[in-house]
Amino acid sequence: MVLGHHLPLTTYPQAVRDRAPLASAGMRAVALTEYGGPEVLRLQELPDPLVGPDFVLIEVRATGVNPVDCKMRSGLLRRTYPNHTPLIPGWDVAGVVRATGPAVTDFTAGEEVIGYIRKDHVQHGSYAELVAVSERVLARKPSSQSFAEAAALPLAGLTAVQTLEAVKAGAGDTVLVHAAAGGVGHLAVQVARAAGVERVIGTASPGNHGFVRSLGAEPVAYGDGLAERVAELVGGDGKVDVALDFAGGAALRVSPSLVRDPTRHVSVVDARTALRQGGRYVFVRPDGPQLTWLAALADAGALHVEVQQTFPLEQAALAHAVLEGGHVRGKLVLTMAPR
Repeated sequence: MVLGHHLPLTTYPQAVRDRAPLASAGMRAVALTEYGGPEVLRLQELPDPLVGPDFVLIEVRATGVNPVDCKMRSGLLRRTYPNHTPLIPGWDVAGVVRATGPAVTDFTAGEEVIGYIRKDHVQHGSYAELVAVSERVLARKPSSQSFAEAAALPLAGLTAVQTLEAVKAGAGDTVLVHAAAGGVGHLAVQVARAAGVERVIGTASPGNHGFVRSLGAEPVAYGDGLAERVAELVGGDGKVDVALDFAGGAALRVSPSLVRDPTRHVSVVDARTALRQGGRYVFVRPDGPQLTWLAALADAGALHVEVQQTFPLEQAALAHAVLEGGHVRGKLVLTMAPR
């Protein structure tokens, strides 16, 4: 093979060229054309996505509903990413490979996959019957999980992994997880234990203490007096090694006083406050290998994904209203019938 020599398309094997699908009439998707409350989300028929040479076309069976989706809907990401309308929210996906571009080598039609599909602009999300994404961000769906459970894993699970990495949490550490019953928090508890963390403490409302305990953490009530309650629980100097913030507000502000080294607190909610306090901020990045590791944990029975409620695609606005109402245990998911 001579480097720099390019074969014309006609010399590619027929089976490879035929993996790129022809355009069809269109797909159902929930999209917005103006920013605002949940009511701006409307079911529409939009063109099928284009499939690039190294892209995979996925028939979506379920998609997670995340706080960042509400930020997309309300226009809060316009200062961070280019936005285009009609805008389809959603960065979580679980589905079946429908077709692949000619350069794709890792996936084939018919395989069940999951992905965190954030792109460099906001428009073509996962609240749709079809999505086209780079093969680099995908992993095979855990065989032990339903599509709904699998769709709840990518964004939240990768966030858990990457926040723990950011503060180098590991064996011998005691880790405090703020909002331990929430979408990211309940996975962070389990990922921390799988990574060898010695002790996990999780803040939660009293009604969720049993759930947090079932995940492998010691529950503690959030709110005023948290520092004193943590100190009583851990004894000694009253400090933990790491604090993971998935709540923001007062939880983040108190974090530096909870840890032995203030640089080992991290937030995914409030970059300005976390950095001003000397901590870290994480905005989750797509990572196929990390997602494959999470899927393996799930299949090994070491990672449970809690889905509080599922909604059909056309009820996306209701799902947003429920999420913004607060106190969701685990995740909310939109589901779609096979196309």
